[in-house]
Amino acid sequence: MPSRTVFVVSDRTGITAELLSHSLLSQFPDVEFNQITLPFIDDDDKVAKAIRQIDEVADSEGHRSLVFATFVNRQYLTRLMTAKAKVIDFFDAFVGPLEAELGVPPAWRIGQAHGIVDKARYASRISAVHYAMDSDDGVNVANYPRADLILVGVSRSGKTPTSLYLAMHFGLYCANYPLTEDEFERDELPNILQPHRQRVCGLTIDATRLQQIRAERRADSDYASLRQCRYEIENAESLFRNSNVPYFNTTSISIEEIATTIISKLGIRREMLG
Repeated sequence: MPSRTVFVVSDRTGITAELLSHSLLSQFPDVEFNQITLPFIDDDDKVAKAIRQIDEVADSEGHRSLVFATFVNRQYLTRLMTAKAKVIDFFDAFVGPLEAELGVPPAWRIGQAHGIVDKARYASRISAVHYAMDSDDGVNVANYPRADLILVGVSRSGKTPTSLYLAMHFGLYCANYPLTEDEFERDELPNILQPHRQRVCGLTIDATRLQQIRAERRADSDYASLRQCRYEIENAESLFRNSNVPYFNTTSISIEEIATTIISKLGIRREMLG
């Protein structure tokens, strides 16, 4: 498989460039990419050092690297263009057409995307993260009336990371509740969740994948056995169906995709906070 080195270079965090470059490069599955991220390249010395590093890789590999850049400082971008690389500037790709359509020039202010522009929204996001942490794994059920969403599923089905992602990126108050064998006997939504059933969402996962995840935590235990995983998943899905609870399979999709799917399917307010 051919390989290429990919640099993500930015005068800020580089998060935007990382996300966009990942989406683009995923369309080339027959090429192996080695990514190097260079954030906060925000002075002359750092720009020069980044160019040297890019050039050294090009010389050692015998071909130029790929560089994805988001530079508000256009002088730094001009210098980066001299590197032994194919430089793709995301701002040029998108800001230029927007400027032409809107009829006004861009501000070119550093930190607009990821800075604390709206303090109220930022505070709301932090509050949501604290709520998710305080309401993790069935803790503090008395706080469930405040929840925008309650994720339910067996142990290690993706509840905690999804809850935190929804809090961090969308400001949602998201609790999560673990299903146990006691609840399977009744085959219906636990009593503690009944008053909040309109905000309950189930997560499921392929039993084989669940067994792999649990084995990393407790190898050779009954908890991690394929038999136990199958038993719990089958009963959890039966409980969701009998209780008319929407549920989503987390086996082969990312946390980001799980969260977006939940928001889209359930019609939950979507406020991307950056």
